[in-house]
Amino acid sequence: MIITPHTISGTSPSPDPSLIGPASKSLFEITIHNILPEEKPATEEVKTEEKKEVKPLDLSSGVFSMFGGATKKREEKPEEEDDEPSGSSKKKGDDEDQVEESPDVHFEPVVSLKPVEVTTTEEVEDSTFKMRAKLFKFDKDSREWKERGTGDVKLLKHKTNLKTRLVMRRDKTHKVCANHYITPEMKLTPNVGSDRSWVWNVAADVSEGLPEAQTLAIRFANSDNANLFKEAFLKAQQENEALVNPTKTEGEKTEA
Repeated sequence: MIITPHTISGTSPSPDPSLIGPASKSLFEITIHNILPEEKPATEEVKTEEKKEVKPLDLSSGVFSMFGGATKKREEKPEEEDDEPSGSSKKKGDDEDQVEESPDVHFEPVVSLKPVEVTTTEEVEDSTFKMRAKLFKFDKDSREWKERGTGDVKLLKHKTNLKTRLVMRRDKTHKVCANHYITPEMKLTPNVGSDRSWVWNVAADVSEGLPEAQTLAIRFANSDNANLFKEAFLKAQQENEALVNPTKTEGEKTEA
């Protein structure tokens, strides 16, 4: 055995392989193999990486959905229907049920109005003719016909003095648009050759309140209605004339 300074100090330096023989060299390799970790070759690392499991592509991801990939369906949970009212509405309903009914309160009016009977003087007259028509009045200032209203034209005979007058009221408003007695001076003439319209002059029409001379025209739906009006008008004219001049009417009858 060769005594060196390392043996004296107790350390074991790495021997020089050139100074060691073949037998000692194998012992040296065994010692080094046990001390140092065994290095794996690079080829083995590549093989281990290849052995790793390859995960399939997730087509449901957002990246692939941009290119038409399948999107993962979200699980939709059915919403539970709550038939019971909420706390606020339930409380409100309870409050409404608890509201006490107000008693019937009656207040006497300060001024009591009594029903007033409106008289039109037609209560003491009998209607001998009634038909729907449209009335016109000739305006002297503008020299044109103006409509007075549409309604029922009536011939009313007084029950006491037996005089007959013509009265016409507008529809809905019932405002008087013609009111005059039928006198012997009146003469019905066709209006511009029409067979359903008549024109006559009135010396005193009181539809506006004060007596006023008017030129009136009346138009019916057809010629038959116009002829019926003419017959009733002439008959009332004769009766009124007989009341004013009884001797004249008797003389005419004797001559006939």
